[in-house]
Amino acid sequence: MVRNCLLLVFTALLSAVLCVPAPRRFEATGLVLAVDAPNQTITISHAAVPSYMEAMSMPFHVRDAKLLAVARPGDTVAFTLIVDKTTSRLTALRVTEFQSAERDPALASRLKLLDTASGKPAAAEITPGQTVPDFTLTDQMNRPVALANLRGKVVVLNFIYTRCPLPDYCFRLSNNLGRLQKRFAGRHDLVLLTITFDPVHDVPEVLARYAQIWKADPAIWHFLTGPTADVERVCEMFGVAHWRDDGLFTHSLHTVVIDRAGKAVANLEGNRFTAQQLGDLAETVLNR
Repeated sequence: MVRNCLLLVFTALLSAVLCVPAPRRFEATGLVLAVDAPNQTITISHAAVPSYMEAMSMPFHVRDAKLLAVARPGDTVAFTLIVDKTTSRLTALRVTEFQSAERDPALASRLKLLDTASGKPAAAEITPGQTVPDFTLTDQMNRPVALANLRGKVVVLNFIYTRCPLPDYCFRLSNNLGRLQKRFAGRHDLVLLTITFDPVHDVPEVLARYAQIWKADPAIWHFLTGPTADVERVCEMFGVAHWRDDGLFTHSLHTVVIDRAGKAVANLEGNRFTAQQLGDLAETVLNR
């Protein structure tokens, strides 16, 4: 009798265990918007997770607090999302390093080596959290634009040259800011700056024509040029590498977000993030 009762109990427990669904695991990628170490959460603007949820931005719980030390706002990350009946958590978080999107990575590497061999000093780059030094350049309307005068506003800036022939490089970066202009239309606390690293060709009149492609509002979106030395100084601040190559440029891709206090929030390298993700990051900074 006792044996039968024990068998019935064991059978009931086994049935209960078998009825509990196994946690589901999803692989995902996205752009980090914020890291909250005390609460062990990370907010990510992520791509669609097949068979689970659409692309969106949301906070994820991280059980292993050490994982949060590897990521910061602006990083492109890959991660595993584990979901069970009542909880979810993020694990296997890793930053995905950008593979150079320059026109000829092999040539770029050789040029960097030549710079090093020639004894050219490496300029100190601005890192997230540092105050960005002031600079003044000239926009497409021939007006001086000083970064110091933009305090109190969030600034998103990138670097292009107007003759870039590749649609997934300078054109895509400009399109990203065009999408931001549309998304935040009517807001006066966001400023967009597009800086050319080809100031000899990209004078204000050329930039004005280029700005028309994006229907840029000159009140909030400035296309900037200036003396070569001044432009080079700004490029060096953010690690923008560029070399002339048969009338075109071999160059790196950078998009920078600066907060209202003039401090760098993120320096996004490359072109793997979407305009939606960049906008989510800008909105996170705007809403601080």
